[in-house]
Amino acid sequence: MINRRTFGKAVGLAAGATVASLAGLQAFPAASATTRGAAPTLPAVTPGTHTSFASLKQVKAGPLDIGYAEAGPARGPAVICLHGWPYDIHSFVDVAPLLAAQGYRVIVPYLRGHGTTRFLSSKTFRNAQQSAIALDIIALMDALKIDKAVLAGFDWGSRTADIIAALWPQRCKALVSVSGYLITNREANLEPLPPKAEYAWWYQYYFATERGRKAMENKDKRHDLTRLVWDTVSPTWDFDDATFERTAAAFDNPDYAAIVIHNYRWRLSLADGERRYDGLEKRLAVRPAITVPTITLDAERDPFTAPPGDGSSYRSMFTGAYEHRTLEGIGHNLPQEAPTAFAQAVVDVDHF
Repeated sequence: MINRRTFGKAVGLAAGATVASLAGLQAFPAASATTRGAAPTLPAVTPGTHTSFASLKQVKAGPLDIGYAEAGPARGPAVICLHGWPYDIHSFVDVAPLLAAQGYRVIVPYLRGHGTTRFLSSKTFRNAQQSAIALDIIALMDALKIDKAVLAGFDWGSRTADIIAALWPQRCKALVSVSGYLITNREANLEPLPPKAEYAWWYQYYFATERGRKAMENKDKRHDLTRLVWDTVSPTWDFDDATFERTAAAFDNPDYAAIVIHNYRWRLSLADGERRYDGLEKRLAVRPAITVPTITLDAERDPFTAPPGDGSSYRSMFTGAYEHRTLEGIGHNLPQEAPTAFAQAVVDVDHF
């Protein structure tokens, strides 16, 4: 199990060839097998039907005390849902009950720097590079004694799930990845994108400046900036103020600004990561294929959806059982805008 004392050792193991030893696979019982065959059709739920989770918990995992929501039977097959930026666990507030009703144990963690997730030590570098966040979820699985799970996410969550599926496929039963293959290649990120795509990423470049950093550290400016992102990247989503405010509360985490700024600066090679993750980052830089069963989802109204929007731009990166779906009229926060479609993808991929 990964804890504070063994975390550094675990990172070293992960960078080597014998990655199975990282997770202590023999220590944990396997989750219940899902019956193969036709997947059930889930009942439609109106977005916004649910506003909260019945169960919120904390667990020490790696360098963190991770806050997470849990739904469904404790011994059900696990599904881990991973949020993006600027979002939180409420992106899955309608998804989780749908999956729990099908017998899944649904875990929805706050990523580092969000909500009730806290660093255990004030001395830990507030690092948001991709491999560090992925190891947080491996540590969470270890702490909860989850051997293998269906991983499902969007934005930062897709990237994290993709990394685990690529580097630790023995921990990933199947994958649902919004926007497809999002593993970061920092060298490729040095090249300019088409102007329309650069325009959509305006905040990434804002965060590269001291003005952007100060804005994220100021509660009022942070609130208005993240609300602007919601409005622009989900142009068809008719959410109310209360929906945004429930999520915005997660941005009051004391490490939120540091994590967000480091994440976007690291991606642009404007901030360093930590050397202990170099081995993992080298493996990710070569764009490893994902072999586990996968459904990719594209949101038609998401400005970050890679053209032509049919998944063809990343299809070659998925070499196992695979299906792609495009959701018309849906924006960036796909699980919250289209919870039934997202949950159905999770159930379907688990029946591949």
